[in-house]
Amino acid sequence: MGTDKAFIEVGGRALATIARDALRDAGAREVMAIGGDGDAFEPLGLRAVADQWPGEGPLGGVVTALAAAAHDVVVVLACDLPAVDALAVTAVLSGLADANADAAVPMVDGVPQVLVAAYRRRCGAPLEDALRAGTRRLRDAVDGLRVAHVALEEPGWVRNVNQPADLERFRSLERDRQGVDALERHADERPDHQ
Repeated sequence: MGTDKAFIEVGGRALATIARDALRDAGAREVMAIGGDGDAFEPLGLRAVADQWPGEGPLGGVVTALAAAAHDVVVVLACDLPAVDALAVTAVLSGLADANADAAVPMVDGVPQVLVAAYRRRCGAPLEDALRAGTRRLRDAVDGLRVAHVALEEPGWVRNVNQPADLERFRSLERDRQGVDALERHADERPDHQ
């Protein structure tokens, strides 16, 4: 993207703010941002935590979050999810109703969405062990956990914006959706012609 995705605005809100609001609206008592520019995250109401595994990708970030968290369940949201909301977080958390599950991970099109997932803090040690053993992909490290797979009502919740084209596609869809909403509102306001 050429810039920190967390601060890209969609609908007048930074992507980091969208993730923060999804977590808070779902009841999170603590919201952290792992890595990046901590000074920039704090004004957004995020607790900035230095990545203890810099350069090791999302797996290092999740290990850092699990070590820093004050609560047993940690919901991980990537910072590039323009459509994520509290309903998505609540749906993911429902997977942890099974006390034996270490993590709850949505499946979309057969792909586990490990960056929109809930992990119990006890996942920290096996994930760190995987990292120390040379595993770099979070998806591979999660394979060693007891995972409850979660079906999402709206798969768009987990669609991210990795490239400028992804961001433009999302913005275009949002403009189209706003247009449809406006047409529906105007249709509701028209008098009945019988």
